[in-house]
This record gives sequence, C-alpha cells and structure tokens, in this order.
Amino acid sequence: QVQLVESGGGLVQAGGSLRLSCSASGRTFSTYAMGWFRQAPGKEREIVAAISRLASNTYYADSVKGRFTISRDNAKNTVYLQMNSLKPEDTAIYYCAAVRKVIGTSNKVSEYDIWGQGTQVTVSS
Repeated sequence: QVQLVESGGGLVQAGGSLRLSCSASGRTFSTYAMGWFRQAPGKEREIVAAISRLASNTYYADSVKGRFTISRDNAKNTVYLQMNSLKPEDTAIYYCAAVRKVIGTSNKVSEYDIWGQGTQVTVSS
C-alpha cells in the first residue's frame, strides 16, 4: 500500500499559478488511479481532477476545466496538479488520493481509500 505526501501549496494572488505535487512511497504506484480533491471551510470534500494509472484517462471538475492540469510520472511515483488562472474560490485544502483501479478513473470521494495529509492553497483577491 502506498503512502501519499502533498507539497506545493501556498498563498498566491488571483490570476496566479501553483503546482501541487503528491509523492507516493512503495513500488506499486502505477497500479493506482489518482485523484486531487479539495475541501473549503464549511464545505464537503469535492473532486478536482483524476487520472488513470497509465495516464490514458483524465477527469476534471467543471469548475477547473481549462485552468488545471493533472499529470503523473510513474517513474518518479508522483502526481501533479498544475493550477493556472487561480481564483479566490479555489482556496481550500487540497488532498491527493489513490485507489487501485485497472482501467479508468473515479470522481467519487468514497472510492478512494488512501489519502494524503493535505496542503493549503490560498488565493487572495
């Protein structure tokens, strides 16, 4: 089973960019579909983006389409979330998560069973 550690969060002005990274331990990273989720204060955790184990499929929430890009490097056991044109409403704790999945991705919080500790992203107006 992998363990996940996120990094790259911080404070940025509206319109700016950040790149989040999620590093996984273990030698089975390529067997997991990966997702980025976020949770703002007082709100439920929601999907941001997901990517299949070999990166052949991706999913994006409507709110981030065209602004965020998910990618992965299985040789480095890392998944990334490039966030451009950030908005104040993107402010949240961002989590990466993993689920063993042979084909495709998942956009459901309940399907992911391994989670990182989260990284704070704050976008000022």
